[in-house]
Amino acid sequence: MLYQLNPVSEMNNNSRYILIYIILIFNLTVSCQTNKKENTMSDHKYTNKLINEKSPYLQQHAHNPVNWYPWGEEAFEKARRENKPIFLSIGYSTCHWCHVMEHESFEDTTVARLMNEVFVSIKVDREERPDIDNIYMTVCQIMIGSGGWPLTIIMTPDKKPFFAGTYFPKETKYGRIGMIDLIQRIRNVWNEKHSDVIKSAEQITAYLHQTAKAEAPGELTGNILDEAFNDFENRFDEQYGGFGTRPKFPTPHNLLFLLRYWNKTNNQKALDMVTKTLTEMAKGGIYDHIGFGFHRYSTDEKWFLPHFEKMLYDQALLAIAYSEAFQATRNQNFKKTATEIFEYVLRDMKDKDGSFYSAEDADSENEEGKFYVWSAAKIDKLLPENDAKIFKTYFGVTPEGNYYDEASRSATGKNILHISISLDELSKKTETGIDELEEIIANSKKKLFEYREKRIHPHKDTKVLTDWNGLMIAALAKGARILNKPEFLTHAEDAAQFILSNLTANGKLLHRYKDGEAKIQGNLDDYAFFCWGLLELYESTLDPKYLKEAINITENQIKDFWDTENGGFFFTSENAEELLVRTKELYDGAVPSGNSVSFLNLIRLSKLTADNKFEDYAFKLSKAFAGKVKKSPVAYTQFLSAQIFAFGPSFEIVITGKRNDARTKEILDELHQLYIPEKVVLLVSGENREEIIKLAPFTKDYPEINNAPTIYVCKNFVCSLPTNSIDEMKKLLAK
Repeated sequence: MLYQLNPVSEMNNNSRYILIYIILIFNLTVSCQTNKKENTMSDHKYTNKLINEKSPYLQQHAHNPVNWYPWGEEAFEKARRENKPIFLSIGYSTCHWCHVMEHESFEDTTVARLMNEVFVSIKVDREERPDIDNIYMTVCQIMIGSGGWPLTIIMTPDKKPFFAGTYFPKETKYGRIGMIDLIQRIRNVWNEKHSDVIKSAEQITAYLHQTAKAEAPGELTGNILDEAFNDFENRFDEQYGGFGTRPKFPTPHNLLFLLRYWNKTNNQKALDMVTKTLTEMAKGGIYDHIGFGFHRYSTDEKWFLPHFEKMLYDQALLAIAYSEAFQATRNQNFKKTATEIFEYVLRDMKDKDGSFYSAEDADSENEEGKFYVWSAAKIDKLLPENDAKIFKTYFGVTPEGNYYDEASRSATGKNILHISISLDELSKKTETGIDELEEIIANSKKKLFEYREKRIHPHKDTKVLTDWNGLMIAALAKGARILNKPEFLTHAEDAAQFILSNLTANGKLLHRYKDGEAKIQGNLDDYAFFCWGLLELYESTLDPKYLKEAINITENQIKDFWDTENGGFFFTSENAEELLVRTKELYDGAVPSGNSVSFLNLIRLSKLTADNKFEDYAFKLSKAFAGKVKKSPVAYTQFLSAQIFAFGPSFEIVITGKRNDARTKEILDELHQLYIPEKVVLLVSGENREEIIKLAPFTKDYPEINNAPTIYVCKNFVCSLPTNSIDEMKKLLAK
């Protein structure tokens, strides 16, 4: 799978020398994209040390002839004792090229024999251990200028890397070294130039520590927002939406930043870029028009040809983007897409215990996308003649197929569904009313879905991750109030309760739950993303218990993750396993960083509670990363969204009145329809008055006026007179 790269700073001359030396040793080219036919072999002829692991990815490799070890002291001790380098392979269970490399090499007895002779081999699930993945992905970026999964690292027994790459075929061809040649070269270098390799590993590790050092603190001004916008404007694809050419990632937090920038500046181009991108993505093949939900990314610039895996975090972040875009524009298509994303997640990705699974594979029956593509003949067989004609025209289906074999560029007879014509154009072309067309298309999609359900489904990764569940909780809670779908709120609360009951102990979070086992210390993303979910739950329910939990989680996060010397949060707890380097992540890539999300959490908590300590930490965090953000603002859009909140204007809204009172509900319903991202809302009612006063003591001075639900609006530290009028509330909230 491709990786959204973190901009890496320029290497100094000494570091360049190190990397040139390593490249000369191996004289090879690596790439995470290639095409190779898959092979199969017996599943259970071999069993290795992964057999007792819970990770679906590690289980996939438990019967390889490679003597895989899980990450742990047993493997490192063996490597030290036998003086062998470590072959570290990092991937995840729904990664297409991880499957290809397994079938080609790790299931091949010749490759396995060589690996077992030369290496101690370790498998890591990047979703279980993002702390390990973060470090060695950075190494890969430094050494070869790019990255992806499968990630291949070769390192000394004390975890210091001296070689990095991604996918390798079995045999050398087309200028790309194969596993057999690679292993033999590494054996020769390890035995014949051992001291040089150790020296290079030490220097690379030293450079890694150097890159992890804190930037000089600074302070951001409003110009940073304009710089980010200008960069997006320069790279915007006017024809298809999105930014740049190919491949295209959805990256929803870029769109959320642009929405906030538009709201702050009234710059119409910012809104246009958002609406164009969301519209084109929802029309493209990257969207599953039959079962809903988004695939991982588009390999082309048109959003047509997807990498077919589906990730929980993409669904959560895209649902937020479409929900907020609907709130800002009232475009019903955005509401429809957001609702369908949630329908997919609740149908296919939710466990009966309330938690959410991690991902669905791109492959089924050893073929990427097979589950999702259609032949024209199959559609003709499933639908009445006229319905089939309309359906095929609308979704761009042709007899020869629009899904080409990438190697031969020949037609396959298979089609990726994508909206290729507007309903207005289709209506004119078929002389059919739009209402009738919509009914035909909806019924046809239902029939195709029912048929598709009988196909062999892609593999589903059923492990539960706290951070990704936190994102989905935030999405569902936000979607419930914006889309007026109270059932979504029930699902968000169920998932939050699962985490609080199964992945929380004394305020400390665990990262992964699988088959009844909660394990692995929580990382920064677990705390930040779950706190985000709790804050959205509080705004949607106004139940103080969620605000209380958010405060507790954040206080424990500060205690265990805060860098007291330079500011900002480390990715790992001070009590976590000691790795090669303790990193601080800020880059907002496929998912926003824990520091960026924490920045916004801290600002919201400071305004909800009026506790200055949260504001102080937010300010220190902003200063700590200001230098890095100034170098490439577009790489930190979630951070900039928080910075917009910090810059203001922002609103603090306190409502006094019973939660179930019809007038209180009317006030809240009206409030939820307004696009005001820089706001917090508190409810002081008879049912929760004492609880909320404990969490936000200033609310004790907010009584009901005229014996009716009352609205207090404060803007930029200045409070207006209380009102009982919804119209007056809207005026006070207007810019």
